Amino acid sequence: MTIQANAWKLLLGLLTLGLLAYVVVSVIELRNSKTDADKPQVLTTFTVLQDMAKNVAGEYADVRSITKPGAEIHGYEPTPGDLARMQGADLVLDNGFGLEQWADKLYQNVPDVPHVTLTAEITPMPIAEGPYKDKPNPHAWMSPANALKYVDAITAALSDIDAAHAAEYEQNARAYKQQIEAVDMKLREGLKDLPASKRYLVTCEGAFTYLTNDYGLEELYLWPINADAQGTPQQIRKVVETVKAEKVQAVFCESTVSAKAQEQVAKETNASFGGVFYVDSLSATDGPTPSYLKLLEYNADTFLKGVGAN
Repeated sequence: MTIQANAWKLLLGLLTLGLLAYVVVSVIELRNSKTDADKPQVLTTFTVLQDMAKNVAGEYADVRSITKPGAEIHGYEPTPGDLARMQGADLVLDNGFGLEQWADKLYQNVPDVPHVTLTAEITPMPIAEGPYKDKPNPHAWMSPANALKYVDAITAALSDIDAAHAAEYEQNARAYKQQIEAVDMKLREGLKDLPASKRYLVTCEGAFTYLTNDYGLEELYLWPINADAQGTPQQIRKVVETVKAEKVQAVFCESTVSAKAQEQVAKETNASFGGVFYVDSLSATDGPTPSYLKLLEYNADTFLKGVGAN
């Protein structure tokens, strides 16, 4: 056999091996893709719930959020893509307490897709003023104690649609609840010795009612909920008067709304603007609050630094 013939034979062998390798890789990718598709497809209305549900689901369910990191949830407008994703879902998890009224449009178009409201076992705290006065304050997840109830509701919902992995969901939930309890203890320790002059939590939206109730803080805000009028002269004047009277040292806002009105409060009172909290949305994965636990810790650290306790 000539050198040229040997070269062609070697080339043919390499091509055959390459084709075989390509087929093997393709089969593996197809198998993995099929496995992912076979998992329960779970949608949540916003990223905080997505993170909670992912911690319970582990590898056994695919959990995605309708809204993206950084989105303002109260006034969100669903897209045709949201409807298509909901049509392909096995379960939708929402917060309730009037937060996602926009989701009702989607539910009406996909009546066969089950949705579970995670606050069903939580006692609501009322909104104190404004057009939504006496309606439930929707931000129950800001309380770690309530978060444990969210996790229980998520676990039950996943187990209902995927009984084969109920034991795994329970195990994941127990581990995750221990992490939430650890953060709760850390927050209590950090906040317990604050003097009265530093216990005012002054924000743009009244989203911290459950948290301030848990930790014995005083809540003060510009507007009660983001669906209301935001940053009116009357709202600013009310907060300015209280900040001056109580000698509040720092004021804050939230990541999904403009801080302009709160910065005006700081200017008029000589209080410092202490930064932004994360409430309705997690940050992107490379941001400061890519998870619910990080959100709690970041907010506490921002508050303590703002009031000069850190």
